[in-house]
Amino acid sequence: MTETRSPASQLREEFHEKQSLFDAQPAIVQRFLEAQARKIAEALTEHQPQVRFTLPDRIVAELPQIEQPATITVPPEQREQSIGGLRNRLMKRDVKEELRHRLNELEQSPDHAIATSAGLLRYVTAVHMVHTMLPSGRSVEYRPDEGEDIPTIPVANMEPESAITQSTDAIAEEGKIEAGRGDLQVPFVPAARRFYLPQWVAFDDEGKLLVGSVQEAEAHIASMQRYIEILHTASSLAPYIIADEEYQRKRYGMLGQLINQGRALAKYKIGEIISTIKERAAAGSLNRGLSLSLPYFDDQELRMDMLRFEVIPAGRIMFVPAFVVRAAREEAVKRAQDTRFNASTRKHMLAGLKMLEDAFYRPA
Repeated sequence: MTETRSPASQLREEFHEKQSLFDAQPAIVQRFLEAQARKIAEALTEHQPQVRFTLPDRIVAELPQIEQPATITVPPEQREQSIGGLRNRLMKRDVKEELRHRLNELEQSPDHAIATSAGLLRYVTAVHMVHTMLPSGRSVEYRPDEGEDIPTIPVANMEPESAITQSTDAIAEEGKIEAGRGDLQVPFVPAARRFYLPQWVAFDDEGKLLVGSVQEAEAHIASMQRYIEILHTASSLAPYIIADEEYQRKRYGMLGQLINQGRALAKYKIGEIISTIKERAAAGSLNRGLSLSLPYFDDQELRMDMLRFEVIPAGRIMFVPAFVVRAAREEAVKRAQDTRFNASTRKHMLAGLKMLEDAFYRPA
């Protein structure tokens, strides 16, 4: 009876096969593949319209005929590969799909050298994106919020603080440094050190802004989104890369941090919106209508988005706080059953609307 392997075990086996095949290559072939992988990875992550790469002139592979490793030559006329070009540039398309299609074609080649070298190049490119392009972070543990699946809340580290400042505990301060003293290490605050990459933490667990401005916080969110995007690009190119421990570690660490900080940014911006409404109401400048764009973080799409709704129709209508309360409640009723969002996104979206409602609610 044939044992059915799970998809996870199949991916793990494929990953280790590619890893072993790469390790079997001579150092010069490994360096060549790594150089080509850098070119491909740059084209993919920078959304370039074209990419050129070259297959190695020879590789070590196990030949079916003799069932042992041997050096085989890649046909010279098949080594140079070019994908995309002017059409992609004019249509503003990147080369991800075309690259996957080309690698699939090459890996299905009847020529064993071409097929094997293309498979190796796919593997090395994915590994380069995960291991080299992305910084490693701290050892972290998150727990999911109540009723959620994705761990996003850092678990307090009960270990005593080290007297030695590690690279993940501090950031090098830019500016003039006294000769011979090296970089000035500025420690991250404890709230930031509970996350995978403290340098991109903009809010503590109470929602306090830890950086100089909202724009800086948005830049941190963008950096984390790019980090996750590179991981997704690597796994879409070579699905078996998800079996790599480094991939799992980086995805776990950054996904929890991104969602946590994205939600904190949305909440902070809602607070700013509330303050602005109150200031303008006090100044009497809201008597010609009011529409709101309320931010929320979509933890499926991993991006900030807006709930747009009308509070007061355009016209000469005096602002009354009860209008905001009513609009927030009506919007909450709509969104509570909105199946376009997953449960956790909807939960935090409704929390933002409740925050708005509570800020203007006046008991009778």
